[in-house]
Amino acid sequence: HIPDIQAAARDSDNGALWFTSAPTPAGAEAWVHRMIAMQEGDSGVTFVVRRLDGDLAGAAVGSTSMFHVDAANRRLEVGHTWYSSSVRRTGVNTETKLVLLTHAFEVWQVHRVAICTDARNERSRTAIERLGATFEGVLRNHRPAAGHRSEPGASRDTACYSILPDEWPPIRAHLAARIGRSGTTGASGTSGASGASDTSVESRS
Repeated sequence: HIPDIQAAARDSDNGALWFTSAPTPAGAEAWVHRMIAMQEGDSGVTFVVRRLDGDLAGAAVGSTSMFHVDAANRRLEVGHTWYSSSVRRTGVNTETKLVLLTHAFEVWQVHRVAICTDARNERSRTAIERLGATFEGVLRNHRPAAGHRSEPGASRDTACYSILPDEWPPIRAHLAARIGRSGTTGASGTSGASGASDTSVESRS
């Protein structure tokens, strides 16, 4: 997936987002190996997002992950999400999140999905709020600062959001309605092509 990630990152402003760990073309290989390392011990899984139709059919257009998986307490986090500039505000993120959240709540039957981001990342916070997740607050100096220009040893404040099982049905309906308005037809599954949808979410096999 390294060439795919390089191409997707080339069509992005990831290099300017100094407070994120989203890959630049030059950093794609290191990013892929870091995401694979995160998967060891069943602590998470990273997905490549591809378009299924149009001029971008088959092209990787970003990535997202499930991580901090706590099977004993049936909770996890969704994040490490980034997309190529060409597919922002096209419904791709909405459909991708519908795929992952459906799997989390309806297959794994988790009790909680967290979605967190650097408190300074207004674009990410807006996208999370648009999903319908509940804002829980900001944890100060919560995690090591990410990003290629962050100072070694620096910490970041983390804006925390979550979705609970009883909140999922109206959020699912909200996401499905948004996908309909954007002209896509829905998604299912978490690996490989997703039937009639415009987006597939593909894990490393």
